Amino acid sequence: MPDTRAAVQFLDRLFAGTLPKNVAIQLWDGTFWPPGGPQAATIVLKHPSALHQMFSGGTEKALAEAYLRDDFDVVGNMEDAFEIEDALAGAMGVKQSIALAFLLRRLPRMPRPAADTRSPMGRDKPRHSIERDRHAISYHYDVSNDFYRLWLDRRMVYSCGYFEDAFCDLESAQTAKLEYLCRKLRLKENQEVLDIGCGWGGFALYAAEHYGANVTGVTLSREQADWAAAQASAAPIGGRVRIRCQDYRALAKNLCFDAVVSVGMSEHVGRENLSEYFSSVWALLKPGGVFMNHAIGEGCRYRPSRGPSFIDEYVFPDSDIPPIESLLTSAAASGFEVRDVENLREHYALTLRHWVRRLEGCHDEALAVVNEATFRVWRLYMAGSAHGFDRGRLAVYQALLAKPDDAGRSHLPLTRKGWYLPETTVGQLRPGGETIV
Repeated sequence: MPDTRAAVQFLDRLFAGTLPKNVAIQLWDGTFWPPGGPQAATIVLKHPSALHQMFSGGTEKALAEAYLRDDFDVVGNMEDAFEIEDALAGAMGVKQSIALAFLLRRLPRMPRPAADTRSPMGRDKPRHSIERDRHAISYHYDVSNDFYRLWLDRRMVYSCGYFEDAFCDLESAQTAKLEYLCRKLRLKENQEVLDIGCGWGGFALYAAEHYGANVTGVTLSREQADWAAAQASAAPIGGRVRIRCQDYRALAKNLCFDAVVSVGMSEHVGRENLSEYFSSVWALLKPGGVFMNHAIGEGCRYRPSRGPSFIDEYVFPDSDIPPIESLLTSAAASGFEVRDVENLREHYALTLRHWVRRLEGCHDEALAVVNEATFRVWRLYMAGSAHGFDRGRLAVYQALLAKPDDAGRSHLPLTRKGWYLPETTVGQLRPGGETIV
């Protein structure tokens, strides 16, 4: 078949012997390239023009859009399919690109019927204005609480867990992460705590239930705020949690907190606004208080995407993951003393793998609340992120920042000893929160 021969010639040239051994490509007629049958990840081309749709745009976003349109699918381990990206990055050169362009023109191009898709976010407001940030947060987090409930843990914690080992279950890892945050902050009963970007309230409720803290949580997501407020009202915590659907920049200037936590929120700030972000937190924190900023950043092997980004277009509009040095420089310029920095990238890779498996296991249930393209956006971005954390392209940093008092004292202990759970109980927290003794 001419179409099959053209596809094989293109693939021969594209990979030139670099296709990972755990990946196979299956053509629309059932032919496997290279011959040998399915692998851990099998990329299934759905029609003769699939390769043209995938590669004619020449960008990561165009390739992702072909997956969203169902020009191709991935059967098996989606994370393994990202090995192809690594293979191509090392093999492409000017001569290779010219030859591929010639072969690409020989591939069939057939019109395809319109498919369900996820429309990109409109961007008519100034970048990182409160109005546009609210729209960007809603675009990702207001997809559907029922969708997130299918694959997150029972507390709806949408950030990396803290794993004792690779066999730890998701519920235990998320409980251990919340405990770890509380210990790093050295929370005490009746302290006033601000949770910036509180999500569905997992940290706020845990800190109130287990440490007796009074927590104010703010989020720009209406669905998150409604969910968290309902959980707080139903929990036996005596009104210790207050949830506001509000931008942190709009908090009253006379508020003052003993501790501030921000988990997975500063990625939405933009590196050009980090000074404003840290200055705002500084003003809300009492002298002697601490701020825990937990956020994704560039890893040691970070590689920016060529052309428009799939993540910016379909996942997290206007997001930014600056290198840790930029974040810490801005924090220090605002007056904070950097007390500790920890990279938990392996923990995020493990968390994402749990999420992807759980999402893939409830495909039919997910399609009752979102369309196929939206399901594919989350499957693709989470599997790709797991690969990025595993390979060191992405990192996630917990930065503990102190606001010294007027005498310059931090009021922090000499060692980290109090942060860690006893070795006999780490990773063995029951879903209800109590430790096994």
